[in-house]
Amino acid sequence: MEYVLQTQQLCKKYGKFNALTDFTINVPKGSIYGMVGRNGAGKTTLIRIVTGLNNPSSGEFTLFGTKNTDADILAKRRKIGAVVETPSLHPEMSAKDNLIQQTKALGISDEKLDEILKLVGLGNTGNKKAKNFSLGMRQRLGIAFSLVGDPEFLVLDEPINGLDPQGIMEVREMILKLNREKGITILISSHILDELSRLATHYGFIERGHVIKEMSAEELEHVSRRSIHLNVNDTKLLAEVLDGMKAEYRIYSPNEADIFTPMQVTPLVLALNEKNCFVNSMTESHESLENYFMGLVGGVRNA
Repeated sequence: MEYVLQTQQLCKKYGKFNALTDFTINVPKGSIYGMVGRNGAGKTTLIRIVTGLNNPSSGEFTLFGTKNTDADILAKRRKIGAVVETPSLHPEMSAKDNLIQQTKALGISDEKLDEILKLVGLGNTGNKKAKNFSLGMRQRLGIAFSLVGDPEFLVLDEPINGLDPQGIMEVREMILKLNREKGITILISSHILDELSRLATHYGFIERGHVIKEMSAEELEHVSRRSIHLNVNDTKLLAEVLDGMKAEYRIYSPNEADIFTPMQVTPLVLALNEKNCFVNSMTESHESLENYFMGLVGGVRNA
């Protein structure tokens, strides 16, 4: 398999704090690689290293087959487009004029700007000023900035953060289009795991500066367990009943839980009623990306 990005035992320290420790990741060419991890796990640190905003303390990373110790790593970075922080837009300019300024700053041609604007869904904004754009439109314009250099690899840090459902849908469709129609490999970090599961073809699960597991979406689907998802009045009472049944389960909140052990519904409900634990809803489901991740890192269970 061909990889766009690989790291081997990458480490990054900020003073005495280890942001990354022996961090090893493999991003296949043509993939949408979703990084899954809690705040502070190291996702943004990796992105800043890959895009050249930070240097690693030790270890190595490889871009397009070139190691970071090689002389032409800077040339390889020119194939990367990134949205790491909120882009600096000119509020009084249109979307196209903003992109023209970007091409001038980079010293590149502006002949593909109409194509890029169409690709990110901003082709019909005309002379509308950026200050009048919705948050979703500004985010898509920020991604358009990252595309002016015709990148092969796109790095997105929380691209849907703060967006409303309409904005999330628009950014999602744009990301899929960039990957499927343009063949751009995409590395994406998002704490909205339900949305990430609609995009990613591969995953890296990150905890405390380590990659604890990598897998494809197909592999995740295969290992994800079926469960009964319950909403009850008190999961403490539910836990007492399930412990007595020696069932495997996971508690998510005072009212939400998943049961992984196959069982008959009627005996379960009767046992819960005896404990004054009442079921508000019960559905069969497939283990979600979030639930799988919490299982990997030792989420709350049997408690």
